[in-house]
Amino acid sequence: MRIKMGECCPAVIPAGLRSYASQKTTSSISNNTKKSFLFSALYAAFIFGGRHLMNKRAKFELRKPLVLWSMSLAVFSILGAVRTAPFMLYILMTKGLKQSVCDQSFYIGPVSKFWAYAFVLSKAPELGDTIFIILRKQKLIFLHWYHHITVLLYSWYSYKDMVAGGGWFMTMNYGVHAVMYSYYALRAAGFRVSRKFAMFITLSQITQMLVGCVINYLVFSWMQHGQCHSHVQNIIWSSLMYLSYFVLFCHFFFEAYIGKTTKARKVD
Repeated sequence: MRIKMGECCPAVIPAGLRSYASQKTTSSISNNTKKSFLFSALYAAFIFGGRHLMNKRAKFELRKPLVLWSMSLAVFSILGAVRTAPFMLYILMTKGLKQSVCDQSFYIGPVSKFWAYAFVLSKAPELGDTIFIILRKQKLIFLHWYHHITVLLYSWYSYKDMVAGGGWFMTMNYGVHAVMYSYYALRAAGFRVSRKFAMFITLSQITQMLVGCVINYLVFSWMQHGQCHSHVQNIIWSSLMYLSYFVLFCHFFFEAYIGKTTKARKVD
């Protein structure tokens, strides 16, 4: 008999099975969570040290490596979105919103398990985005490196606990990154891309942060009735992270698109 996606797993995985699944699929992250702090520290050191060194040097072009880098992350994100979105959509349409938020089968499903693990691991190599910014002497904004560090720390911290809402968080991120890195690849390759496309990406990121805040609220509400597996500390950190992203991305949107347009009109 063929079992459909989502039918094999209850909304909340029994403790015994959750423990077994966690040992099998999260051991690498659980045993190396502290490394995320090491990666973050090295990343921060590179930012400040690299910018200092590049002040005395000519910028590197690195166009071809940047195209390959962006294309690789775009393909990875597209595949991740294609493999996780149907899973989440199936549960949402057949089991409802609560099941899609609280269901932990995303962490142990035959397909989604791999993409959940790949998502968490990918946050370390994604730090490489900043290398190109530093070496090409482009403007490095606070949002960029703050976002990279906090996503890495939170992802590695949360994955080992298989907290509710993870399926939503990862699937949304895969989708937004699929579009974002495709845009970066096109720009790096020299294609002229409409400014509206960049605005759409930023609006998508702002929407992602709003949805993230809503998911955290739902997890907290349903957790009180024992229907969602999470803990208050995780929800607090996640909420602070998503709220800070929301504010920073809104500020970036205003500065990059609205503020510049207003100034240009005044000049005209």
